[in-house]
Amino acid sequence: MYLQIMEQIKQKVRAGDWPAGHPLPSIRELSVATKVSVITVKRAYTELETEGVIVTQAGRGSFVADVMDVQKTLIEAELEKYIAGLIGAGRTLGLSDNRIIELVKNALVAD
Repeated sequence: MYLQIMEQIKQKVRAGDWPAGHPLPSIRELSVATKVSVITVKRAYTELETEGVIVTQAGRGSFVADVMDVQKTLIEAELEKYIAGLIGAGRTLGLSDNRIIELVKNALVAD
């Protein structure tokens, strides 16, 4: 469940809905809104802070990290997942890495 909370927050940051400095709901507020335990939400926030997506200030709450590249980093991480899937699918289909690269280049040129 905490992974779903993390992904939802990351999606808001990636989409630009929550820019740097944007305050996150308190752990208790999000716990009530999502109907999950405070411990689960706390774990999501702790993981997001470890990843550098958010910062927590004692007594003030949690905010989207004020790092210029946090949105770009999240976008690239998402794309890397798709690329890994593409490579895996190509290899499963018996294509060589060179052929996969060639097909990707062709698709980029065609766009």
